[in-house]
Amino acid sequence: MKFYKATIDDGFNPELVKNARFDGLFEVPALDKPKSIIIPNGITPFSRRNEKPTNKEALGFFENDIKFADVIRDPEKYINEFRQFPVVLPPDCSLYRDAPLYAQLLNVVRNRIIGHYFQSRGLNVYPFVRWGNEETYTNCKLPEAIAFAGVPKDSIIVISTYGCIKSKGDKYHFEAGLHECLQTLTPRIVLVHGAMPNKVFEHYLKYAEFHQYPDWITRKKGGKNG
Repeated sequence: MKFYKATIDDGFNPELVKNARFDGLFEVPALDKPKSIIIPNGITPFSRRNEKPTNKEALGFFENDIKFADVIRDPEKYINEFRQFPVVLPPDCSLYRDAPLYAQLLNVVRNRIIGHYFQSRGLNVYPFVRWGNEETYTNCKLPEAIAFAGVPKDSIIVISTYGCIKSKGDKYHFEAGLHECLQTLTPRIVLVHGAMPNKVFEHYLKYAEFHQYPDWITRKKGGKNG
């Protein structure tokens, strides 16, 4: 039986950040700007990666964390398979607003570690940015907004609304985080996975070029998120 060490056992797998640059107070692994920017036709989930043509698709991880846990444990074994995709996103490690701050920070770091490793192995990586509560997207508790650490400015980013704008509180934190994200990172292009309701996005469309992608279930049904 193959044995996997827990991620924390050897200091977050330090071999994965060999030669990395580090950003900010917490020395989060920093991603480089993508080696090329293309606008993909769609975003294929990791668990469905064999069901769609890959030459114009981005590969994403917008699903339950357990489905891509093995990628975080052993990203190297997926590198050759992922080369089929012109764009690969880092894992979307969950940032629950009610989770302790250390847990939210840990999942930001995991995202950047794997994103950096993918880049170091030659994959074309678009930074994926996720925030949780205001402690992650402002400096109300920490000296810097950890949600944006390690992400290059003035480039392209990917965000997701899927499951994040259901309630009034969800919408408040998503929009507040989006505002801080755009102010901090000043991206030229923003790819949005999930719905793009006008009430949330209308004030921000002038700041970047936005492209919207339906979630997988909506896409399979032939629909488009609003």
